[in-house]
Amino acid sequence: MTNFANDKEAADGLHAAYGTLKEEISKVIIGQDEVVRLIITTLFCHGHSLLVGVPGLAKTLLIQTIAKALHLDFNRIQFTPDLMPSDILGAETLDKDRNFQFIKGPIFANIVLADEINRTPPKTQAALLESMQEYSVTIAGQKYSLDKPFFVLATQNPIEQEGTYPLPEAQLDRFMFNIQLTYPSYESELAIVKATTTDKQAEVKAVLSAEEIAFYQQLVRKVPIADNVVEYAVSLVHKTRPNTVRAAAEANDYLEWGAGPRASQVLVVAAKCNALFNGKYSPDIEDVKAIAVPALRHRIVRNFRAEAEGLTEEELITRML
Repeated sequence: MTNFANDKEAADGLHAAYGTLKEEISKVIIGQDEVVRLIITTLFCHGHSLLVGVPGLAKTLLIQTIAKALHLDFNRIQFTPDLMPSDILGAETLDKDRNFQFIKGPIFANIVLADEINRTPPKTQAALLESMQEYSVTIAGQKYSLDKPFFVLATQNPIEQEGTYPLPEAQLDRFMFNIQLTYPSYESELAIVKATTTDKQAEVKAVLSAEEIAFYQQLVRKVPIADNVVEYAVSLVHKTRPNTVRAAAEANDYLEWGAGPRASQVLVVAAKCNALFNGKYSPDIEDVKAIAVPALRHRIVRNFRAEAEGLTEEELITRML
């Protein structure tokens, strides 16, 4: 499937594959089109995402379904207060001949669901975040490369915050998107209940292989982008930084801290991917706007005035757009 004559044909191939992928996922996942789009965007942009939603919204089923449609290995790690770094990364053990042997942990998969990452101490959080950044694991001085593609989806529960260890802003910045998973609409929930309370199970077919995903990840990076679109993305990030030359009035009034340079990189790369998904060969400003909120909402910090007036990160970003 990756034997294309040129990049234009390859772009058409990704557009078609994305459509087929959505169709396969929709056999199981109903009414979460925006969430699915952002998760797939993260994967093709070689990133990781944070998924925030209350329990019971089929987060695990969603990631399992995507893994099936992409023919990738999937592991789920349930984060708990007593989870140790070795429980994620793996550890060396003695075999029957008294030689050390490395036993791989659940991090060695293409797609890893880190369930309720804020329920585990910072030491264990850091072990996961390091592997996300380095795409490798170091045990007893020996480096082990992780399988490619490698994609982490970490979930956080917005309720029941007692006994949790919230991720610091510097670690949140490593996630490409903060994806908010909301309750389904009445119509969607009707369809979900009808589909899941019978003995029929939908069969999800594999659309892409690991090699094809790696090819499309490189293709996304090669997409040309006009200077004015890059300038718009960087300007938007500068608007979020209070008390700077290009700061927006909303940032000066309502933000304690703005987004860093990584946010600009995410806006540009994700805009390229969004353009390909929509059948375009180069992104425009609308593609930047389409992914701005999930790319920035976890990278800005509201001040006391914003919290007192009940202004959310989404509202402030939308105003700056």
